[in-house]
Amino acid sequence: MNQTLIVTDSASDILPEHESRYGIKVLPFSITVDGKTYVERKDFTPPEFYQMMLSAHSLPTHSQVTPMVFASVYEEAEKAGYENLIYISINSHGSGTLGSACVARDSYLEEHPDSHLKIYCVDSLSYTLGYGYMVVEAAKKAEKGVPAEEIVRFCEDWAKRSTILFTPFTLEYCRKSGRVSCAAAIVGGLMGIKPVITWTDGDSKTIAKLRGEKLVIPTLVKMAAERMVPKTDYCIIRGLRPEIADQAAAEMEKAVGYPPAMIANAGPVISINAGPDLLAICIRDKNK
Repeated sequence: MNQTLIVTDSASDILPEHESRYGIKVLPFSITVDGKTYVERKDFTPPEFYQMMLSAHSLPTHSQVTPMVFASVYEEAEKAGYENLIYISINSHGSGTLGSACVARDSYLEEHPDSHLKIYCVDSLSYTLGYGYMVVEAAKKAEKGVPAEEIVRFCEDWAKRSTILFTPFTLEYCRKSGRVSCAAAIVGGLMGIKPVITWTDGDSKTIAKLRGEKLVIPTLVKMAAERMVPKTDYCIIRGLRPEIADQAAAEMEKAVGYPPAMIANAGPVISINAGPDLLAICIRDKNK
């Protein structure tokens, strides 16, 4: 039996086939749209959620995973015979979910002094496949019997060295979520500005402002290819228009010589804050 259980939350956007194949435990976020609460990965697919967003009267919201949920997961893991549990969390700078996991861990170990389960909580400092890739690779290592401490070191290293380069094609949702000021969003929208934003070390930064959509793919591909560690995996994150992600994947393959390791839809957590119409590339950054 695999002695290490890999746990993550649904904002990692890992594919269902990876979840099933590697026995990854995915804890879903609750998503509220116009007063009705849904369970991510159960009540809708990402493309279905994009349409829900477009027709919603107000900006949807999401709730963090609670300590009670984590406590239940820890108990189930120990009863199942696992010796180690590694929880890989959504960016702690944008969610309190990692805090919930740590509170639940401390309480669980206090209430179960004879527990043989070692619980590790890792801050991904990222979103979507920025840590979804890490989760799947960690599960592959666990399946091969790699020691938990070594898997944790891999995760912490990836968290420190990964970067997401992304562009929201509309600033409307960034404005509504507070990620972009109202004035900047209005001016940017009127001028057709498409920002290139990085998520790195847990925080966002706008590194370029493009005039027009045609520049987005070549700019993201150029930046990603120049910044990534040669011969390392990269991932494509897509939104409302999958054809744009397909084009970006093809251009990246031309630039670096091999296809992306993963392509997945951005889930509700990133879509609520950046909008459903987006494109992102996740890399291992040689500048970090």
